[in-house]
Amino acid sequence: MINMNIRLKMPALLILVAIFAALLQFGSLAGNTLQTSTERFNMTYIYFGNTAAYTGYVDDTKGSLDHISPSYFDLNKDGSLKLTGAIDRDFIDAMHDRGIKVTPFLSNHWDKESGVNALNNAELLSSQIVDAISKYDLDGVNVDIENMGEKERDQYTDFVRMLRNKLPSGKIVSVAVAANPYKISKGWHASYDLAALQQHSDYIMLMAYDQHYQGYVNATGGAGPVAGYGFVEESIKEALKEVPANKLVLGIAFYGRLWKQGADYGGYGVSNNTVEALVREFNGKVIFDNTHRSPKAVITIKANDRKPVIFGKQLEQGTYDFWFENEASIKRKLELVGKYDLLGTGSWSLGQETKSTWDYYSLWLDGRYFSDIQNHWAKASIITAMDKGWMNGVSSTRFMPDSPMTRAQAAALLVRALDIGVTAATEGKAVFSDVTGHWAREEIEAAAKAGILQGVGSGRFEPDAVLTREQMAVLLDRLLGDAGADSDTADGNGTGSETASTVFPDVDPAVSTWSYEAIGRMTAQGFIEGFPDGTFRPKDTIRRGQMAVLMERTYPELAGSEALAAMR
Repeated sequence: MINMNIRLKMPALLILVAIFAALLQFGSLAGNTLQTSTERFNMTYIYFGNTAAYTGYVDDTKGSLDHISPSYFDLNKDGSLKLTGAIDRDFIDAMHDRGIKVTPFLSNHWDKESGVNALNNAELLSSQIVDAISKYDLDGVNVDIENMGEKERDQYTDFVRMLRNKLPSGKIVSVAVAANPYKISKGWHASYDLAALQQHSDYIMLMAYDQHYQGYVNATGGAGPVAGYGFVEESIKEALKEVPANKLVLGIAFYGRLWKQGADYGGYGVSNNTVEALVREFNGKVIFDNTHRSPKAVITIKANDRKPVIFGKQLEQGTYDFWFENEASIKRKLELVGKYDLLGTGSWSLGQETKSTWDYYSLWLDGRYFSDIQNHWAKASIITAMDKGWMNGVSSTRFMPDSPMTRAQAAALLVRALDIGVTAATEGKAVFSDVTGHWAREEIEAAAKAGILQGVGSGRFEPDAVLTREQMAVLLDRLLGDAGADSDTADGNGTGSETASTVFPDVDPAVSTWSYEAIGRMTAQGFIEGFPDGTFRPKDTIRRGQMAVLMERTYPELAGSEALAAMR
């Protein structure tokens, strides 16, 4: 929490054909830009809004969450546990059904008295928390007691140690800690013994936000970013001096703060989605500060304009500066997770972000910096293809899912997917005269020597020629031959040469004499599909996104196949 108001197994050859069938609806393999990625941890807090809407907020994340921390555990003035009215067994069950762990955060909401009393009565409080976790089938606790001081430093650690010792194995203990890029040794920043806390915690959630905060302008320095890039990076560096990277979670703000120009007090909290709406409504201007790598919106509310209310505060006539987080700034912070190989991220808080956040969040968090697949229909399959090492990007930030596939790219994809060794395959005389110096020469030679691909004649391969759907259907049909076919779509005797008539108006036997029967057989067996409008589009090139989808669909049939084993 943040203070100050805001957080059936196939015959061997048929299996090979299946992989080629994939090519009929996939796209090209890119040149040689390979992004390494890691499935990183992601948690979020949930605090604002109607609890009935919480499951919807979670579903908006598109499967991006591992843990969620709702506001279930508060403190009474005497430091004992206060269960909030937000506890919802249906929500807990819904999260578990989605594979998400529920670890409520324990908060004093910046109240020092209740926090101190809690630490003074740590034995009682820790036992109460353990009982509540058991009673409500929770998965652990996130300790978020703030506004303590250096005097409470050891008590804080002891409390976390008690929780760890009392909770059953498998339950989660995490601690939210202040960002301290300035090495402050007094006050609430000093209440966290990071080196000791991490020993008793599954992870440390670094609240790398509130660089600027609510208060008097003269005292706080006035308007500025909630989490400037430099502030965040220095906060990470300092924390890593005491916390292993594999236990450090970077906190990311889904909110901003606003200041009225000319006022002596400001920094009021505002959700990112609210800022976006206000910019539209009041025709505001958004400026990206390159120094802080943070956006600022400037909005003017006129006398006759609607006066919006934000967290209970009505905005009057005047000009306002909103420092907040948007796609550009959040992406930069997610890149820091990869740079320092952190465990992952946390965020304050779910429901405050714009819905578009989840189009890119997991991509960037896991080191897939491809902006052109964020909203692509084949996004999930592309991610799978990249993770398995079948497909690469064309650059560090572009995948080009709708670009055509070339013969060279198809060769590279198959060699990678089938794990065919390229070293032995490329020893001796070259198979093709036109691949010398080509980026995919080794893969092309390996694919040819394995009998997967053939040249075009005269010792040539034409590596950069694009492949059409009918070309791939013919290749598929040739490779399949009479090795086998689905009994439901052919004669049931495993003869793949059985002719199946096509049902596509754009596949004419008088025109497509060389490909007509192949297209028919491949579609009858279900390897190739047409388009929603009923056409096959035989002259269309194969696209990268299409390739990823079918590769994901057919590859499981390769597991344990004799064909695959023989090629390794």
